[in-house]
Amino acid sequence: AGHFKKAGTPCLYNLLEFGGDALDELKPGAVINCSDVFKVGDFVDVSGKSKGKGFQGTMKRHNFGGGRASHGSMHNRGPGSIGQSSDPSRVFKGMRMAGHMGDDNTTVQNLKVIDIKTEENLILISGAVPGAINGLVIIKKALKK
Repeated sequence: AGHFKKAGTPCLYNLLEFGGDALDELKPGAVINCSDVFKVGDFVDVSGKSKGKGFQGTMKRHNFGGGRASHGSMHNRGPGSIGQSSDPSRVFKGMRMAGHMGDDNTTVQNLKVIDIKTEENLILISGAVPGAINGLVIIKKALKK
């Protein structure tokens, strides 16, 4: 609440801090428009929290092929062998197994800015923007373009 009171702005749900060279001339509470930073045709990197998928098996989580589906094998979607018998008698760290999938911070690089609507302060980006609808994303100028 103290940050918002000092800036003279209403309280918002998300508060993020960014660094940069050209931030010295900005005052606390200043509004930065999309058209001030980006232009149509620019390439950007978009970061966000990917959609959560819950607990998933190895076929969906790690793209495993699965076993035979015929002759009663009963090993259609299983992971297969996960370790050795007597030596080293353990499962190695990092073994790809079933578990929680998604809900990770991820960045999609080199997406193209199609249009900027200055009156609504919107930026339209073509590509796979990470996260759910109405999720929080961070848009930065592309590093590799």
